[in-house]
Amino acid sequence: MLAISPNRSLLHSFNRPVYTRRHDQRKERTTMSSSSSSPTTAKRVVLVRHGQSTWNEEGRIQGSSDFSVLTTKGESQADISRQMLVEDSFDVCFTSPLKRSKKTAEIIWGSREAEMIFDYDLREIDLYSFQGLLKKEGKEKFGEAFGQWQEDPANFVIDGHYPVRELWSRARSCWNGVLAHESNSVLVVAHNAVNQALVSTAIGLGTEYFRRLLQSNCGVSVLDFIPRADGGSPHTPSSPLAGRSSGGRKASKQIILVCHGQSDNEASTNDQPMNMLGLIQSQKTAELLLDLRVTSIVCSSSTASIETAKVISQVQEAAVSLGVDSVPRYVNTKQMNELDVEDIQPGWLSQLDEETVSALWNRSEKAWESLLEDLSNTGDAMVVVDSPMAHISLIAQCLNLDKKCLGLFHLDAGSISVIDFPDGPSEKGVIRCTNYTAHLGRWSVPITRSV
Repeated sequence: MLAISPNRSLLHSFNRPVYTRRHDQRKERTTMSSSSSSPTTAKRVVLVRHGQSTWNEEGRIQGSSDFSVLTTKGESQADISRQMLVEDSFDVCFTSPLKRSKKTAEIIWGSREAEMIFDYDLREIDLYSFQGLLKKEGKEKFGEAFGQWQEDPANFVIDGHYPVRELWSRARSCWNGVLAHESNSVLVVAHNAVNQALVSTAIGLGTEYFRRLLQSNCGVSVLDFIPRADGGSPHTPSSPLAGRSSGGRKASKQIILVCHGQSDNEASTNDQPMNMLGLIQSQKTAELLLDLRVTSIVCSSSTASIETAKVISQVQEAAVSLGVDSVPRYVNTKQMNELDVEDIQPGWLSQLDEETVSALWNRSEKAWESLLEDLSNTGDAMVVVDSPMAHISLIAQCLNLDKKCLGLFHLDAGSISVIDFPDGPSEKGVIRCTNYTAHLGRWSVPITRSV
């Protein structure tokens, strides 16, 4: 059983990016009671990955070694995250003591006087003999073992250890300390793999989900641990389009989920055009997508989705006149009936009857199958425009989750989520990011707004 199984966490992910007391929990962790992971009040945890490090830049395997430091770009990424979070009143900061994470935490934490805790369990995954090697050196030196690390990390073994299994165990231990701390708002600064494990264990996913929920340098994920209504313990800044690689493997195909711009939800009918804020959001999204040569856009038949798809298509086809491309771009846009789901807000799921939720789930399953089939016959990237709830359903389908998990994720109007397929659409998809809103600037919903 997961150490935090009594908790329900609501996940929001964003890929953007001298205190009075210092505290090292390395020795205290072993005495932490497992029952301490059941807070009785709501708790928000903001999870940040460190900025680009020297070994990130070199393509060297870092693991839990502590030889790399932040690059100039990494420090700039950390400062962007600091600006994004400067208005937030955190009660405490937990951080890995490794230099690249510690420096990122210090930049983000700024002049706050609240407690900063150095937790050794937040260090990056232990990769033993792999650490310090360039990736090509790892392949040459370890051959079969390196192949297993790439293809079957959950069962990967080296030097008598199972690194991913150890990491998941460590993540559960971390949650014991974070959730037991007397605080309502927590900042956690750590590393790519350990943050994946933290998110996965928070929502009840096993080691087979390693590399399925990625986080870029200085990416931000927000998890809300929400108390039950019955009074019991709670349940459980670079562009995301740049690089096109997942877990060190180049993506052959890609689906970009675009949530249409905001509409007036209070209107009497569900199918509403975008309001002025929504129009601005769709334009900002279209500008971001100029970094990508889009040849196919699929959308639902809702007015807001059609409007957003049209803006993206127009901006793509204006790439030459905008000086972005020297070759004309032609975009094929089509509506997909399977994407027509009721625009339900995630928070309302618990109020819906089983029949309505099942209908939504079954429709999203058909939509996902249709999208994968289309992706097999189209270019490298497909843009899908729909409502936040529809995209949450598609993300759940990608991860082979149950319909009960729909309430675990949150997406905002105008946000972008990216799914990579390193081995093609017939194999597992990798969630590169969800709810990316950095491109919206002042027109986005604040990251840590109340829920």
